[in-house]
Amino acid sequence: MNKPVLQMSSLSLKLPTADRSIETYRLAASRTFPAKLEGTLNRVAFSAAHVVADPLADNDPWLSAAIDWDRTIAFREHIWGLGLGVAEAMDTAQRGMGLDWPTSLELIQRSVKAAKARGSALMFSGAGTDHLAVEDAKSIDDVIRAYEEQIAAVEKAGGRIILMASRALARLGRSADDYAKVYNRVLSQVREPVIIHWLGDMFDPALAGYWGTADLDEAMDTAVAIINANAAKVDGVKVSLLDKQREIDMRRRLDTSVKMYTGDDFNYAELIAGDEQGFSHALLGIFDAIAPAASYALSRLAAGDEAGFHDVLGPTVPLSRHIFRAPTRFYKTGIVFMAYLNGHQDHFTMVGGQESTRSTLHLAELFRLADKCGLLSNPELATRRMKNVLATRGIEP
Repeated sequence: MNKPVLQMSSLSLKLPTADRSIETYRLAASRTFPAKLEGTLNRVAFSAAHVVADPLADNDPWLSAAIDWDRTIAFREHIWGLGLGVAEAMDTAQRGMGLDWPTSLELIQRSVKAAKARGSALMFSGAGTDHLAVEDAKSIDDVIRAYEEQIAAVEKAGGRIILMASRALARLGRSADDYAKVYNRVLSQVREPVIIHWLGDMFDPALAGYWGTADLDEAMDTAVAIINANAAKVDGVKVSLLDKQREIDMRRRLDTSVKMYTGDDFNYAELIAGDEQGFSHALLGIFDAIAPAASYALSRLAAGDEAGFHDVLGPTVPLSRHIFRAPTRFYKTGIVFMAYLNGHQDHFTMVGGQESTRSTLHLAELFRLADKCGLLSNPELATRRMKNVLATRGIEP
């Protein structure tokens, strides 16, 4: 297996600093990771993938989404080629923050078609209740019907289900019994086992108090009870709480047939590596931005080279913690910026105008961190594009 190649760099550019000065930043030696999976994997690993906006569409970005379908599907081909699965139409794709249900369904349909054309490409898709406006949800039965509608649409398209958290349920659900009623009913109907997503309120403030309580210990008791009672219908659970110990505690309580998929973009390396009692698989937004490094690191882990795994994946953690820093819900901007820097799209434009949610200083630090962990695949292109963005914000090259 080829090791990542280190190449010295003579590139530099001007970057802003926190004290409002401008520094000359010199790029580090770059690492070139394999463009395709080499070897095998012993973890199931999904990248929650972003969508590429159409920057030339005549639309109102705050009101309607315009997608560049060719580049969006091409990015998924990139993910699959690296041996990772695609978690489609999730929060990384700006679901509920610019991407509505009709557009999400079209995205799912197109991605399912592309995945089936590859034969063995792994893909699950988000089904939730986001077509039901929270203010229009009057009862728990309304939530159930909304879930059923989206599940039926995804299954009709030939897709597997990620059962997303529901804003309407978070508003209406008052007890563990309310959540049990919804999940027991919905899970009883799915064709194939699903992945349940517990998305914390740092990712979506409207999900505060999920599972019927603000107490996370009680919430976990409810979630574990529901999942274990329906274990035959649950492939796994993705926990996005950014709390390493809670994930480990929950992992140890799950039925042995149910996988834990880490959604912890702060601590994923050690959670995937695991401990003497088990490990987490992965379903991560950060794997969109670091897919080549993630693929190579996971292949090293499967080969028994845990040191090599940490050598590659460990340095990406500071980048991920920066991208996912509070307000965490704006992390998509950093994900798309990485895709722009690395040539997966020709512009830094996002659905919903979300490219505006992070500051110039944030983007500059992202560039530094991506460079330090070898994730600028073409440093010359990335440097040129960083300069272009900075020029629009008053920093001339």
